[in-house]
Amino acid sequence: MKKMLLLCALSSSLLLTAQDRKGFKYIDKSNMDLSIKPGDNFYQYANGNWIRNNPVPASKTRWGSFDMLREESSKRLQFLLEEAAKNTSKDRKTQMIGDFYTSGMDSATIEAKGSLPIQFDLDQISAITNLQDLLKIAAILRTTGIGGGLFTMFVGPDRKNVSKYIPSIGQGGTSLPDRDYYLKDDARSIKIREAYTLQLQKMFRLVGEDSATAVASAASVLKIETELAKAQYSRVEMRDPYKTYNKFAIAGLTALTPSINWQQQLQLMKVQGADSILVSNPSFLKRMETLLKEYPLNDWKTYLRWNIIRSAAPYLSNAFVKADFELTRVQTGQKEQTPRWQRMSALIDRTLGDLIGQLYVEKYFKPEAKVRMLELVNNLQATFGERIKKLDWMSDETKPKALEKLNAFAKKIAYPDKWKTYDGVNINKNDFMSNVRSVNVWSYNYMVSRMGKPVDRTEMGMTPPTINASYSPSNNDLTFPAGILQFPFFDFGADDAVNYGGIGATIGHEMTHGFDDQGRQFDASGNLRDWWAKEDGEKFKTKANEVVEQYNKFTVLDTIHVNGKLTLGENLADLGGLNIAYEAFTKTKEFKENKKIDGLTPTQRFFLSWAQVWRSNILPDNAAQLILTDPHSPGEARGNGPVVNMDAWYKAFNVKPGDKMYKKPSDRTKIW
Repeated sequence: MKKMLLLCALSSSLLLTAQDRKGFKYIDKSNMDLSIKPGDNFYQYANGNWIRNNPVPASKTRWGSFDMLREESSKRLQFLLEEAAKNTSKDRKTQMIGDFYTSGMDSATIEAKGSLPIQFDLDQISAITNLQDLLKIAAILRTTGIGGGLFTMFVGPDRKNVSKYIPSIGQGGTSLPDRDYYLKDDARSIKIREAYTLQLQKMFRLVGEDSATAVASAASVLKIETELAKAQYSRVEMRDPYKTYNKFAIAGLTALTPSINWQQQLQLMKVQGADSILVSNPSFLKRMETLLKEYPLNDWKTYLRWNIIRSAAPYLSNAFVKADFELTRVQTGQKEQTPRWQRMSALIDRTLGDLIGQLYVEKYFKPEAKVRMLELVNNLQATFGERIKKLDWMSDETKPKALEKLNAFAKKIAYPDKWKTYDGVNINKNDFMSNVRSVNVWSYNYMVSRMGKPVDRTEMGMTPPTINASYSPSNNDLTFPAGILQFPFFDFGADDAVNYGGIGATIGHEMTHGFDDQGRQFDASGNLRDWWAKEDGEKFKTKANEVVEQYNKFTVLDTIHVNGKLTLGENLADLGGLNIAYEAFTKTKEFKENKKIDGLTPTQRFFLSWAQVWRSNILPDNAAQLILTDPHSPGEARGNGPVVNMDAWYKAFNVKPGDKMYKKPSDRTKIW
């Protein structure tokens, strides 16, 4: 989580009214598979019947607790957007989101325009006659949110001096989800490359190329992207905050890549006042420099054309949208296109999130939930502090610094204190693509305008309807949007076991991110700085490696193993979060009274609440893709992984030697 029903049907099991709570089973045994021993597969024991009875819908790639909440949230947004579209006496925010939604739902107008909305951009590239013009156009395209390619650029806090903003250049330039899809020759990777080649050819034909030219264009793009993929760090390497922190003076970066005058590039990209720049992967830029000179200009022009087409395709006529989806289908197994209304509501949430977010909070969020959530966060924070003080592997030299960081956590709950106003965004209900451009330009300008200003540590980074939560190392803050403050994570009517096993473990998860293998390298102020005694750091690495080895053994589709190094941060956060939440739960009246509800003890309900959060079905192709790309482990691994390291789980479910999940007490990993 670092980094998840008609809208008005508020009586759904996910959005419980006071009346609905009467008789509602927060832990429903009908969802469980009681034929399975808890100690053999706890996740299946807790969720087996639910999994059998809830297949993945045709327009989804997976279906579980997070996805059900996201579906409900999107229908809430649909209701708000349709109301805004109908409203004739509109304030500015209602007009903007209503007209944007109207333009996106006007498929007839979009269809009639075909590729016309990007023709000017494509013509610009056709007129390029030399490499410097190509780099200039690539930089300008980046500011429009349509195209760019080659690398990523972002203005954010300097990791080693978080009081200042700095531009960062990252590896990129590829279209497929991971570099391995270009480099591996297993059957799945080959199948995806073949589908990608067909997509490229089809898209180029849609913008007017004949078949032979489209085939040649597709080959050029694939050739360039494959070479860029070879130069990229792996996802595991990209998790190292020191390896990816390489600061250059602007002139020094130009010396590294002589074909690119970075002072000019930054100006063209509207980045003002930068005297230095961060680069995540200098060797990638060096290879890119070589490729710019090795490959013909026409190949690079084709590559830029593709970046425009790819960026714009979701917002063009149905032929583009369909071609885009055909590749998605091969990659994930998704059977049907996500409905247009749902794509539009997601787009508006991404781009004008503080406008739709205000309406969402006004209609659907209870202020008392924010108060209760803050109480829970404070409870978990105090418990985490107590646990740090009692750690047997951390020295008295490091503990005060760990507590300083813990106590410095900023807490962002439900919605921001200050809403963005999106001044300068122009929305025309008859021109969808111009609206997409307008919000993209605003977002880009907002990002680059940070240069020279004090770092704004109050931004939430997530919109209120989002079903997720996060921790930011540079801000040292926790974010819990309004959207996640619902069952199965949180409900006012639920007993403490359910809430602590759900939102409590989520809170603990995000807190532990501050002390996972990445987060622990940032100090209380958010700066990348080693504050650990050397021996303590080595002890942590030894314990973390136990978690790597544990999760390496989990598989999906029988043979594909979880990448324990890629998922380490999330697995550490799950382990720490569940332990912290359980100890906080032991302080409650429910735990102390130890009365059964529906035949289940409070501790059993706590662990079952945790497991039901992760219940899900997933399409095989999507499962295989996520193993490569997702830093989170699959649902079953998340449900089962932490509990086998917790003595309380063994006691609660009478797990004994001989049970498949049993680990000897000496083998149970205990960190936070």
